[in-house]
Amino acid sequence: MGPVRGMVCVALFAAVACAQDPAGAWPQHSRKRPLPPVVQPPPQMLPVAPPQGAVVLFDGHDLSGWREAKGSPARWRLVEGGAMEIVAGTGDICTRGGFGDVELHVEWATPNPPRGSDQDRGNSGVFLMQTYEVQVLDSYQNVTYADGQAAAIYGQFPPTVNASRAPGEWQSYDIVFHRPRFDAGGRLVTPARATVRHNGVLVQDDVKLLGPTTHMVRTPYSAHPDRLPISLQDHGHPVRYRNIWLRDLEK
Repeated sequence: MGPVRGMVCVALFAAVACAQDPAGAWPQHSRKRPLPPVVQPPPQMLPVAPPQGAVVLFDGHDLSGWREAKGSPARWRLVEGGAMEIVAGTGDICTRGGFGDVELHVEWATPNPPRGSDQDRGNSGVFLMQTYEVQVLDSYQNVTYADGQAAAIYGQFPPTVNASRAPGEWQSYDIVFHRPRFDAGGRLVTPARATVRHNGVLVQDDVKLLGPTTHMVRTPYSAHPDRLPISLQDHGHPVRYRNIWLRDLEK
Protein backbone atom coordinates (compact mmCIF):
# COMPACT_ATOMS: atom_id res chain seq x y z
CA MET A 1 0.00 0.00 0.00
CA GLY A 2 1.61 3.27 -1.13
CA PRO A 3 1.39 6.49 0.88
CA VAL A 4 -1.31 8.08 -1.29
CA ARG A 5 -3.49 4.97 -1.30
CA GLY A 6 -2.92 4.57 2.43
CA MET A 7 -4.06 8.15 3.08
CA VAL A 8 -7.21 7.58 1.01
CA CYS A 9 -8.02 4.38 2.93
CA VAL A 10 -7.46 6.07 6.28
CA ALA A 11 -9.69 8.97 5.24
CA LEU A 12 -12.42 6.59 4.05
CA PHE A 13 -12.22 4.56 7.26
CA ALA A 14 -12.42 7.74 9.34
CA ALA A 15 -15.46 8.96 7.42
CA VAL A 16 -17.27 5.65 7.88
CA ALA A 17 -16.31 5.44 11.56
CA CYS A 18 -17.57 8.96 12.20
CA ALA A 19 -20.78 8.30 10.28
CA GLN A 20 -21.50 5.28 12.47
CA ASP A 21 -20.95 7.06 15.79
CA PRO A 22 -24.44 8.31 16.69
CA ALA A 23 -23.90 8.90 20.39
CA GLY A 24 -20.52 10.63 20.27
CA ALA A 25 -19.61 14.09 19.09
CA TRP A 26 -22.35 14.42 16.49
CA PRO A 27 -25.70 15.97 17.44
CA GLN A 28 -28.76 14.52 15.80
CA HIS A 29 -29.10 15.69 12.17
CA SER A 30 -25.79 17.56 12.34
CA ARG A 31 -24.86 19.12 9.00
CA LYS A 32 -21.21 18.85 9.98
CA ARG A 33 -21.29 15.09 10.33
CA PRO A 34 -19.26 13.38 7.56
CA LEU A 35 -21.38 12.03 4.73
CA PRO A 36 -21.02 8.36 3.80
CA PRO A 37 -18.92 7.80 0.67
CA VAL A 38 -20.82 7.13 -2.54
CA VAL A 39 -20.49 3.65 -4.07
CA GLN A 40 -21.87 2.11 -7.24
CA PRO A 41 -24.27 -0.68 -6.23
CA PRO A 42 -23.95 -3.98 -8.09
CA PRO A 43 -26.51 -5.01 -10.72
CA GLN A 44 -29.59 -6.69 -9.27
CA MET A 45 -32.28 -8.86 -10.77
CA LEU A 46 -35.45 -7.22 -9.47
CA PRO A 47 -38.07 -8.07 -8.42
CA VAL A 48 -36.74 -10.70 -6.02
CA ALA A 49 -39.17 -13.60 -5.63
CA PRO A 50 -40.19 -14.37 -2.04
CA PRO A 51 -38.79 -17.60 -0.64
CA GLN A 52 -41.00 -20.51 0.31
CA GLY A 53 -42.91 -19.79 3.49
CA ALA A 54 -42.56 -16.00 3.25
CA VAL A 55 -45.46 -13.71 4.20
CA VAL A 56 -46.30 -11.64 1.11
CA LEU A 57 -47.40 -8.16 2.22
CA PHE A 58 -47.83 -6.66 -1.24
CA ASP A 59 -47.75 -8.43 -4.60
CA GLY A 60 -49.11 -5.65 -6.78
CA HIS A 61 -52.69 -6.85 -7.03
CA ASP A 62 -54.45 -4.95 -4.25
CA LEU A 63 -53.99 -3.14 -0.95
CA SER A 64 -56.13 -5.51 1.10
CA GLY A 65 -53.22 -6.29 3.44
CA TRP A 66 -52.79 -2.62 4.35
CA ARG A 67 -54.82 -0.04 6.23
CA GLU A 68 -54.60 3.49 7.51
CA ALA A 69 -53.53 4.08 11.10
CA LYS A 70 -57.14 4.34 12.30
CA GLY A 71 -58.22 1.20 10.49
CA SER A 72 -59.72 2.60 7.27
CA PRO A 73 -58.71 1.02 3.94
CA ALA A 74 -55.42 2.29 2.52
CA ARG A 75 -55.92 5.09 -0.03
CA TRP A 76 -52.60 4.89 -1.86
CA ARG A 77 -53.03 4.08 -5.55
CA LEU A 78 -52.08 1.09 -7.62
CA VAL A 79 -49.93 1.91 -10.65
CA GLU A 80 -48.44 0.02 -13.55
CA GLY A 81 -45.76 -2.55 -12.94
CA GLY A 82 -47.35 -4.04 -9.86
CA ALA A 83 -46.56 -1.07 -7.65
CA MET A 84 -48.39 1.19 -5.25
CA GLU A 85 -47.76 4.94 -5.10
CA ILE A 86 -48.15 7.31 -2.18
CA VAL A 87 -51.08 9.71 -2.52
CA ALA A 88 -49.92 12.80 -0.67
CA GLY A 89 -52.04 13.69 2.32
CA THR A 90 -53.72 10.31 2.74
CA GLY A 91 -51.41 9.33 5.58
CA ASP A 92 -49.14 6.44 6.45
CA ILE A 93 -50.30 2.90 5.79
CA CYS A 94 -49.58 -0.17 7.88
CA THR A 95 -49.97 -3.92 7.69
CA ARG A 96 -53.09 -5.47 9.13
CA GLY A 97 -51.00 -7.95 11.06
CA GLY A 98 -48.26 -7.38 13.62
CA PHE A 99 -44.67 -8.58 13.54
CA GLY A 100 -41.60 -8.61 15.78
CA ASP A 101 -38.35 -10.21 14.60
CA VAL A 102 -38.37 -10.26 10.80
CA GLU A 103 -36.36 -10.48 7.62
CA LEU A 104 -38.06 -7.88 5.41
CA HIS A 105 -37.67 -7.27 1.68
CA VAL A 106 -38.95 -3.98 0.19
CA GLU A 107 -38.52 -2.55 -3.31
CA TRP A 108 -39.05 1.18 -3.86
CA ALA A 109 -38.47 3.95 -6.38
CA THR A 110 -38.38 7.73 -6.01
CA PRO A 111 -40.05 10.06 -8.55
CA ASN A 112 -38.46 10.77 -11.90
CA PRO A 113 -37.93 13.54 -12.80
CA PRO A 114 -36.88 14.45 -9.27
CA ARG A 115 -38.28 17.50 -7.55
CA GLY A 116 -36.96 19.40 -4.57
CA SER A 117 -33.75 18.87 -2.65
CA ASP A 118 -32.43 17.76 0.71
CA GLN A 119 -35.23 16.12 2.75
CA ASP A 120 -37.84 17.44 0.34
CA ARG A 121 -36.98 14.95 -2.40
CA GLY A 122 -38.45 11.47 -2.65
CA ASN A 123 -38.97 11.20 1.09
CA SER A 124 -40.72 8.27 2.76
CA GLY A 125 -39.78 5.59 5.25
CA VAL A 126 -40.13 1.95 6.25
CA PHE A 127 -41.10 1.63 9.92
CA LEU A 128 -40.56 -1.62 11.80
CA MET A 129 -43.20 -1.99 14.50
CA GLN A 130 -44.45 1.49 13.47
CA THR A 131 -41.59 2.83 15.59
CA TYR A 132 -38.15 2.20 14.10
CA GLU A 133 -37.51 3.81 10.71
CA VAL A 134 -35.23 2.91 7.85
CA GLN A 135 -35.25 6.13 5.85
CA VAL A 136 -36.39 6.20 2.23
CA LEU A 137 -35.07 9.20 0.31
CA ASP A 138 -33.76 10.17 -3.11
CA SER A 139 -30.10 10.32 -2.07
CA TYR A 140 -28.73 10.17 -5.61
CA GLN A 141 -26.67 13.36 -6.05
CA ASN A 142 -28.80 14.94 -3.32
CA VAL A 143 -27.09 16.12 -0.15
CA THR A 144 -28.84 16.01 3.21
CA TYR A 145 -27.77 15.37 6.79
CA ALA A 146 -25.96 12.06 7.20
CA ASP A 147 -28.43 10.40 9.57
CA GLY A 148 -31.37 11.27 7.32
CA GLN A 149 -30.27 9.94 3.94
CA ALA A 150 -31.46 6.76 2.27
CA ALA A 151 -30.86 3.61 4.33
CA ALA A 152 -30.17 5.55 7.54
CA ILE A 153 -31.66 4.36 10.79
CA TYR A 154 -33.32 7.74 10.95
CA GLY A 155 -31.71 10.23 13.28
CA GLN A 156 -29.30 7.62 14.65
CA PHE A 157 -27.11 5.69 12.22
CA PRO A 158 -26.15 6.92 8.75
CA PRO A 159 -25.49 4.13 6.26
CA THR A 160 -21.81 3.20 6.00
CA VAL A 161 -21.97 4.06 2.28
CA ASN A 162 -24.42 5.74 -0.08
CA ALA A 163 -25.50 2.96 -2.46
CA SER A 164 -28.41 4.86 -4.02
CA ARG A 165 -29.61 4.41 -7.57
CA ALA A 166 -30.91 7.21 -9.79
CA PRO A 167 -34.46 8.58 -9.48
CA GLY A 168 -37.05 6.30 -11.04
CA GLU A 169 -34.87 3.19 -10.77
CA TRP A 170 -36.07 0.38 -8.55
CA GLN A 171 -34.08 -0.07 -5.36
CA SER A 172 -34.18 -2.70 -2.66
CA TYR A 173 -33.92 -2.94 1.09
CA ASP A 174 -33.24 -6.23 2.80
CA ILE A 175 -33.66 -5.69 6.52
CA VAL A 176 -33.09 -8.11 9.38
CA PHE A 177 -34.74 -6.64 12.46
CA HIS A 178 -34.79 -7.94 16.02
CA ARG A 179 -37.28 -6.20 18.29
CA PRO A 180 -36.34 -4.82 21.70
CA ARG A 181 -36.99 -6.96 24.75
CA PHE A 182 -38.60 -5.61 27.92
CA ASP A 183 -38.98 -7.23 31.31
CA ALA A 184 -42.27 -7.68 33.16
CA GLY A 185 -41.91 -4.21 34.64
CA GLY A 186 -41.50 -2.57 31.23
CA ARG A 187 -37.77 -1.95 31.58
CA LEU A 188 -35.53 -2.42 28.56
CA VAL A 189 -33.55 -5.68 28.64
CA THR A 190 -32.03 -5.63 25.15
CA PRO A 191 -32.35 -2.91 22.48
CA ALA A 192 -33.65 -3.40 18.97
CA ARG A 193 -31.07 -4.40 16.35
CA ALA A 194 -31.04 -3.93 12.60
CA THR A 195 -29.00 -5.07 9.64
CA VAL A 196 -29.74 -3.41 6.29
CA ARG A 197 -28.62 -4.13 2.75
CA HIS A 198 -29.35 -1.34 0.29
CA ASN A 199 -29.27 -2.53 -3.33
CA GLY A 200 -27.31 -5.55 -2.18
CA VAL A 201 -24.72 -3.50 -0.26
CA LEU A 202 -24.38 -3.94 3.51
CA VAL A 203 -24.95 -0.47 4.99
CA GLN A 204 -26.10 -1.25 8.57
CA ASP A 205 -24.33 -4.10 10.36
CA ASP A 206 -26.38 -5.33 13.34
CA VAL A 207 -26.60 -1.85 14.88
CA LYS A 208 -28.22 -1.43 18.28
CA LEU A 209 -30.92 1.21 18.06
CA LEU A 210 -30.87 3.97 20.66
CA GLY A 211 -34.65 3.98 20.89
CA PRO A 212 -37.56 4.98 18.64
CA THR A 213 -36.47 6.98 15.59
CA THR A 214 -37.70 10.54 15.95
CA HIS A 215 -36.96 13.96 14.46
CA MET A 216 -34.80 16.45 16.37
CA VAL A 217 -35.09 14.61 19.67
CA ARG A 218 -33.72 11.42 21.23
CA THR A 219 -36.72 9.45 22.44
CA PRO A 220 -36.02 6.72 25.03
CA TYR A 221 -37.41 3.22 24.76
CA SER A 222 -40.88 2.64 26.09
CA ALA A 223 -42.36 -0.84 26.53
CA HIS A 224 -44.66 -1.92 23.72
CA PRO A 225 -46.23 -5.17 22.46
CA ASP A 226 -44.01 -7.87 21.00
CA ARG A 227 -45.79 -7.67 17.65
CA LEU A 228 -46.80 -4.45 15.89
CA PRO A 229 -47.54 -3.54 12.25
CA ILE A 230 -44.98 -2.52 9.67
CA SER A 231 -45.80 0.88 8.21
CA LEU A 232 -44.84 2.98 5.18
CA GLN A 233 -44.68 6.74 5.50
CA ASP A 234 -46.60 9.36 3.57
CA HIS A 235 -44.17 12.31 3.52
CA GLY A 236 -45.99 14.06 0.68
CA HIS A 237 -43.93 12.59 -2.18
CA PRO A 238 -45.17 10.06 -4.79
CA VAL A 239 -42.67 7.33 -3.87
CA ARG A 240 -43.55 3.88 -5.23
CA TYR A 241 -43.33 0.50 -3.51
CA ARG A 242 -43.62 -3.03 -4.83
CA ASN A 243 -42.82 -6.66 -3.97
CA ILE A 244 -42.91 -6.46 -0.17
CA TRP A 245 -42.50 -9.71 1.74
CA LEU A 246 -41.02 -10.97 4.97
CA ARG A 247 -39.94 -14.03 6.88
CA ASP A 248 -41.24 -14.11 10.43
CA LEU A 249 -38.18 -14.95 12.54
CA GLU A 250 -40.19 -15.49 15.72
CA LYS A 251 -42.15 -18.51 14.49
